[in-house]
Amino acid sequence: MNIRQAETPDLNNIINITKACNLFMRSKGIFQWTDEYPSLDDFKNDFERNELYVLEKEDNVIGCIVISTFMDEIYKPVKWLTPNENNIYIHRIAIHPEYQGMGYAQKLMDFAENYAKTNNYTSVRLDTFSQNKRNQRFYEVRGYQRLENISIPQQSEHPFYCYENVL
Repeated sequence: MNIRQAETPDLNNIINITKACNLFMRSKGIFQWTDEYPSLDDFKNDFERNELYVLEKEDNVIGCIVISTFMDEIYKPVKWLTPNENNIYIHRIAIHPEYQGMGYAQKLMDFAENYAKTNNYTSVRLDTFSQNKRNQRFYEVRGYQRLENISIPQQSEHPFYCYENVL
């Protein structure tokens, strides 16, 4: 297992992984992602900002994560636990459904949290879909504190929950 920054040839694999995840979630009644999100343009933007990482197993990309220092506008009204000046944001974490439940998402989050600690960030922030109970438990077990809800109407009528883990 290896985690590294994404390279241009990885983008098609990442899109295939997120499409497989989207279909898998929908089969479980979780409509967190849409046919338009996440898009290739989203990942190209992450790649250009050097914020996109992939998880490889035996030279196959099986997952991805975005570790960003950029605070999206949607997060600005949220009452976070720490000041809005030295935080990282996790987006678009995905493990191909064939490899879910094997601890690979934990490895990606370990990597992101270690990255944050090594680079002296104050906290790790993210959001997860209110209808995805598995993700909520995943983050809460890791010590993330649920804060406010945000609305992303282009993705769902249901809210997304913001979480923060102070390092």
